[in-house]
Amino acid sequence: MKISGVDIRPGNIIEYEGGIWRAVKIQHTQPGKGGAYMQVEMKNLIDGRKTNVRFRSAETVERVRLDTKDFQFLYPEGDDLVFMDKETYDQVTLPRDLLGDQAAFLTDGMDVVMELHEERAISVELPNHVEATIVEADAVVKGQTASSSYKPAILDNGVRVMVPPHIGAGTRIVVDVYEGTYVKRAD
Repeated sequence: MKISGVDIRPGNIIEYEGGIWRAVKIQHTQPGKGGAYMQVEMKNLIDGRKTNVRFRSAETVERVRLDTKDFQFLYPEGDDLVFMDKETYDQVTLPRDLLGDQAAFLTDGMDVVMELHEERAISVELPNHVEATIVEADAVVKGQTASSSYKPAILDNGVRVMVPPHIGAGTRIVVDVYEGTYVKRAD
């Protein structure tokens, strides 16, 4: 399926120069002169190379359709992660770096969607939002306005996020896995 270069979103899998690439970060830029473009940081899903590419709105890329299957995360094993197919109970071991920063959000028994290209695991899609507990939060700096000030906090999985000043250590919050940002206080 062809999509415009400016319609690429983080997580999209595209075919570019004969390889299968995942869009990691995007930045839409609209210069004062000339047409808008999308600066896309991509990671090759086969060999792990990274590249930055500029796509203009007139350019199209082939979005790759991957087969998806439901898996469950079982446990980490060294630098690998072990998943189980929820239909056949087959176990699949994947390198931790295939997930990148999102690997920190995996918990035992978490349901994930594995994307396969020609029967080979290409990527693992976690839920968009997960709950985590804050283990350490900086003190609020007196005099900052509440509307725009966020403070750093460390979650129970070691990830640093910025949280509103009223959130303290021990609070359970909902975090956006792909952006690594605070969403709301957990119910």
